[in-house]
Amino acid sequence: MVNQDAEGAGFSLLVPMTIADVCLKATVLLNERGIMEPRNNAELLLLHVLGLSRTELLRDWRELFPPQHYKRWRELLARKAAGEPVQYLIGEQWFYGLPFAVTPAVLIPRPETELLVEAVLEAADKLWPQARGEAGAGDGVEVPTVVDVGTGSGAIGVTLAALRPQWRVCASDLSPDALAVARTNAERHALAARMTFVQGDLLGPFAAQQPPRPGAEGHAEAQAGGVAGLRIDVLVSNPPYIPAGDIAGLQPEVRDHEPRLALDGGDDGLTPYRRMAEQLAELSAMPRIVGFELGMGQAEAVAELLRGIGAWRDVRIIDDYAGIGRHVLAVE
Repeated sequence: MVNQDAEGAGFSLLVPMTIADVCLKATVLLNERGIMEPRNNAELLLLHVLGLSRTELLRDWRELFPPQHYKRWRELLARKAAGEPVQYLIGEQWFYGLPFAVTPAVLIPRPETELLVEAVLEAADKLWPQARGEAGAGDGVEVPTVVDVGTGSGAIGVTLAALRPQWRVCASDLSPDALAVARTNAERHALAARMTFVQGDLLGPFAAQQPPRPGAEGHAEAQAGGVAGLRIDVLVSNPPYIPAGDIAGLQPEVRDHEPRLALDGGDDGLTPYRRMAEQLAELSAMPRIVGFELGMGQAEAVAELLRGIGAWRDVRIIDDYAGIGRHVLAVE
């Protein structure tokens, strides 16, 4: 199948082609297969296979495609033509100017989530203005403890830790495989020593009182007791929010390849938000900031859920780049 797809697009070891020819033919193939953004996908695969930057790709555009890379190129192109997300094929996605490793164990970070990071930064900087500087910038400076629930690749938590070196950041996830990816990304950006990683379901690991978990001994990431009762100043989460009945109608790249655990938000997509709203009462204190990402048409319902708790003076909806209510931010 791999060779058939590649040969069908005019790729052959017997016919030397320039990098430009390879890219254009790949674009045609992906377009014929109904792949969205075929040119961008083809270029991303080329950059990965050839180990080039975009500048270097332009520089070498008219050079012959190195024949030693044909086999790997054709394999990845065929997988992309079959619908696999290019981020999983190359193992990387950029988020807020930082590269993040991604695997099929985690959702691929989306650009709109960067708006949630920006909103949290803006709100927190007003509450903790002295904590904006470098780590160790001043003794006695009050700094927030931030918890990223359902961290996945760690995009939110790692980015916040990178941008605010004084903050204490904890990342949690129900999936141990996702948590391993998040830790890898923290290590990649030299942040692992400053972050805490916890396996658990939503806010459960942070409840002030909870029974010990059998079998957790010896696994630091699984020991919820280490963060039980942790005072959470900033709670941020991009939980599963797709209604279960809508998953079958998602784009094939998402439906067939991204983890269902990170997609399925229950019957109406709001189950994780209701559960976290209930679990807030089990924390040692109410977070001063809560930031949620959510799905289309869910913003007002989630905003009302938080307003009903009555713990924040301002609960507002933040639109994404398409003007869709994508985030809810509650601030003390």
